[in-house]
Amino acid sequence: MDDGKKVWAPHPTDGFIQGQIVDITSDSITVETFTGSAGNKTIEANYDRVYPSEDDDTKDVDDNCALMYLNEATLLNNVRLRYKRDQIYTYVANILIAVNPYREIKNIYCVDTIRHYKGKSIGVMPPHVFAIADKAYRDMRMLKESQSIIVSGEVGAGKTESTKYVLRYLTQNWGSHAGPIEERILQANPLLEAFGNAKTVRNNNSSRFGKFVEIHFSSQGVVDGGYISHYLLEKSRICVQNREERNYHVFYQMCAGAPAQMKQQLRLGSPDQFHYLRQGCLRDPVLDDAADFGVTEDAMRQLGFRDDERRNIYAIVAGVLHLGNVSFEDDEHNSRGGSVVSNVGSNALSLTSAIFGLENDELRDALTARVMQSKGGVKGTVIKVPLKVYEAMNARDALAKAIYAKLFDSIVRKINDCIPLKSSANYIGVLDIAGFEYFPINSFEQFCINYCNEKLQQFFNERILKDEQRLYEYEGLGLRQVNYSDNQDCIDLIEAKAVGIFDLLDEESKLPRPDPANFTASVHQKYPNHFRLSVPRKSRLKEHRELRTEDGFLVRHFAGAVCYQTAQFIEKNNDALHASLAMLLAEANNAFLRALFTEGSAKAASSAGGGGGDGGVRKGKLTFISIGNKFRTQLGSLMEKLRSTGTSFIRCIKPNQNMVGHKFEGAQILSQLQCSGMASVPASWVREGYRPAHQLLRSTACTNQYLQEARHLHPRMFCKVVKALFKALSKKTFSPPKRRRTSDSDSRRCSSDLESLRNRPGDRSIGAPAVLVKRGALARALGSCEESCSTGAWAVLQLQKHVKSYLAHAKKHQPSCKQRYVFSSRHDSIGSKHRYRAAGDTNMQRQQHDTCSCDHEIRGIMKVANDQGAAAWATVKANIDDGHDARGDRPRIHVAHRGSGPPDGSTEVPTRAAEDRRGAGEAASN
Repeated sequence: MDDGKKVWAPHPTDGFIQGQIVDITSDSITVETFTGSAGNKTIEANYDRVYPSEDDDTKDVDDNCALMYLNEATLLNNVRLRYKRDQIYTYVANILIAVNPYREIKNIYCVDTIRHYKGKSIGVMPPHVFAIADKAYRDMRMLKESQSIIVSGEVGAGKTESTKYVLRYLTQNWGSHAGPIEERILQANPLLEAFGNAKTVRNNNSSRFGKFVEIHFSSQGVVDGGYISHYLLEKSRICVQNREERNYHVFYQMCAGAPAQMKQQLRLGSPDQFHYLRQGCLRDPVLDDAADFGVTEDAMRQLGFRDDERRNIYAIVAGVLHLGNVSFEDDEHNSRGGSVVSNVGSNALSLTSAIFGLENDELRDALTARVMQSKGGVKGTVIKVPLKVYEAMNARDALAKAIYAKLFDSIVRKINDCIPLKSSANYIGVLDIAGFEYFPINSFEQFCINYCNEKLQQFFNERILKDEQRLYEYEGLGLRQVNYSDNQDCIDLIEAKAVGIFDLLDEESKLPRPDPANFTASVHQKYPNHFRLSVPRKSRLKEHRELRTEDGFLVRHFAGAVCYQTAQFIEKNNDALHASLAMLLAEANNAFLRALFTEGSAKAASSAGGGGGDGGVRKGKLTFISIGNKFRTQLGSLMEKLRSTGTSFIRCIKPNQNMVGHKFEGAQILSQLQCSGMASVPASWVREGYRPAHQLLRSTACTNQYLQEARHLHPRMFCKVVKALFKALSKKTFSPPKRRRTSDSDSRRCSSDLESLRNRPGDRSIGAPAVLVKRGALARALGSCEESCSTGAWAVLQLQKHVKSYLAHAKKHQPSCKQRYVFSSRHDSIGSKHRYRAAGDTNMQRQQHDTCSCDHEIRGIMKVANDQGAAAWATVKANIDDGHDARGDRPRIHVAHRGSGPPDGSTEVPTRAAEDRRGAGEAASN
C-alpha cells in the first residue's frame, strides 16, 4: 500500500471507513477519510488494521472469495452493498451469510423461487438459503452420507426463520409423497415456538432452547420421517424475566386467546394477575397473542394431539402460573425460623392443588419443609426441616421449572411420535442453537451457551481450517501456515475432568452448604495464571470492574471476553427437586402430570448416577442432578453426530439493535462476522488462489498417480481422457481425433495444455496424490475465464462420452461375430505404437491375455475415478470457482464395455438420464 491508495481504516461505528493514505510511519498509517457522513478527518491505525480497497468499491459480488482483496473490510463492505440492494445472502466459499432484513422481501421465498433452486449447484443462482439446502440434499444423494446444516448467530439474527425455510425447501421438494408427514414436520415449528420461544431485548421471537431437526429420507430420496432433539431449555425464564422481556409465548397466548370456557375452568385472567408474567413487559406490538393461540391450536391438531391431550397441556401451563402466585411469610410460631403460605397465596395454592391433582395440605408441607433421612437404625430417621421464606420461594420456583421442563420434553416426544421413521437411508439435520451471548449480567445460561459455541467454533475450525491445512501439508504444497485462534485451551478450562469449571461447580453443589463465593474462589485458585481466565476487574465494562473477585470471573472466549456473575450458578446447575416434592408429584391424582415424572425415570436415574459422581442422590441432603454435566453429555453426542455427517454453515447476522429494516450498523455487524468465524476463513489461502475444500481432480487424469496408471494406454485414449477433463472445465467442445489411425498431434496438444500449467508454477501445486489448481488457471491455460462456466459433473459426462465412444467404435468394426478387436498390451510408454489385430476362434486363447489386460487397464482407471475420486468430484461439482453445472447432475464414471454394467456393480443415478444416453450415443456415431 502506497501513499494515495484507497484503503479501509477502522471506524468505531461503521466498522471500517474508506480513505486514502497520507502518511506512513514506522508503526502506524495515517488515513484521510473521504467526504461522507463522517466528514473529512484523519485516522491513525496500526498496519494490521488498514486494508486495501477494491478498485470498484461500489460493485458487489455473490461470493466474497471473488473479491480482489478478501479481508474484514472488503467483506463488510460487500455485505453492506448487498444489504442495501435487498440481497441479504452472500457466500464466503460455501458458507452462507444471511443478514436479517426485518421486513418482507417480495418473492424471495415463494414457490417459484423454490422451483428455480432445485437441482442447481451453488453459484448458478444468487446466494440463498435454498441453495444450501439443495446442496445438502445433492451431497446426501451423491455421497450416500447424512448431512448437517449448522445455523448460528446471536439473538435476533434470524436463525429460527432460516431453519424454517430450510425445512420448507426440503419437505416441499421431496416430501410431497410423504402424506401428512410433510405437514407435520412444518407444523412442529409453531408449536415449539409457542412453548420454547420468548420476547427478549434483542428479538421478539427468540428461541430459548437449541434444537437439531433431522429430516430422514428413504433410499429413493423422498422424505421418510423426522426426529427432533432439543438442548438446554432456559428454565429460569419461567420464574424471572428482565423488565423489557417476556415469559414463553404460550402463557400470554392462553391469557389472550383461550376460549371463555377454558379460561373459566383454569381461572385464567390477564397477564398482570400472575407473578411469573408481570415482572417483564406484558404486551408487544409485533405479537398478536390471541391469533397466535389459534396457530398453536392448529399445529397441535395437525400433529395429532387429541382433545384430551391438549386440555392436559393447557392445564399444566395454567397450573404453573397459579403456582407462581403462591407467596410465603415467616412462621411466627416456629422457633426454628420456618415459613408458611401467606393468606394471599392460599387461594393460589388451592387452585394449583386442584389442577395438579394434589392434596392441598401435602403440597403446602412440601413447599415449606424438606424431608431428610438421617443415618442410624435400620432405615434411619426421617426428619422434616422447615424452610425459610427464600428457601420456600426457591422450592416453589424449582417445582414450576421442573414441571414446565417435563412438559416441554413430553411435547417434543409427542412430535417425534407423529413423524415416525420407516426406512430411513440418510438424513439432513438442521441445528438451530443460540449464538455467542454477552449481556450486562451474564449467568449460568450464558456460560452454557457460550461453551456450546466454543465447541461449535472448534468444529468449524476443524472442518474449514484444520482439515484444509492438514491436506495442504500432506500434499507438500509448501503454503505458509494460516494463523487462527485455537480454542482448545478454553474448552479444557470449562470441561476438563475434575479440574474444569463444570466439575468444580458440581463439587461445590454437593456440599451440605454450597456457597457461590467458595466456588468462584476455587476457580481462581485452580487457574491463577490461565490466559483464558481473569478477574472481573479486568473487564472493559465499568459495571463489571466494580464486582469483587469472589462475585464472578472473566473468560476470554474466541469471540471476546465475557464476565460471568456466579451468584446463581449453584442454584441453576441443580436439576433436581426436594425429595418431598418429587415423591408428591409421583403420586399425583392427575395422570398426565404423574406420567411426566414417571416416564423414563429409570433412564434419568441411571444417567444421573453416572459420569463419575457428577449427579445422583446423596443421603441427608437434596437430590443433585447436574445440568452442566447433562448438557456436556448432550453436546458431546451432538458433536459426534456432526462429525459423522457432511456439513454446511449458515451464519445469521443481525444488522442493528433496533430490529428495523434499512439500517446497517457496521461495527456491530463486523463484531458478529468475527464471532462467527468469517474473519478466520483462510483469506491467505484465497489470496494464494487455492480455495478451501477444492481437491481438484484427486486421483484422476491430472494426478501423478493417474498418469502412472494411464501411461500404458493408447495415445489416442490418453489424449481423450485428459483432454475431455480439461476441456470440460473450460466448457470448450472437444472433437475426438479420428479413430482409425494414431494422431501424434493429439498427444502434442494434450502435452501442450499440461505444459502450460507446468510452466506457470504459481498457478498450480502438484501434491502427493492431487493436483490443486488456482482459480482461473485452467481458464488461462485453456481459454478465457468467461467461457469457464462448467463443473465437475459435466466433465464426468465428457469422460464417459469419449470412453464409451472409443469402445463403441472398436466394437462396431469387428470383422465378424466370431472375431473382435482387442488392444495389444505390448507397449511401455505413451509414445509407443499400437495396432489392432483380429482374433478368430482358432487363436482366441492366444488373444485372451491381451483382452483381459486391456479391459483391466481401462476398468482400473475408471475405478480409480469412481472409488477414490467420488468425494472430490462432489466437491468440485458444488464448489468450483471457475463455473457451475446448470443441471445439477452427478453421474458416476463407468464404462459400459461389451454389455457389462459399471465396474462397481452400481447403476447410474444422474437426472436427465435419457439426455446423457443420447449424448453418448451421438458421440459414438460420430
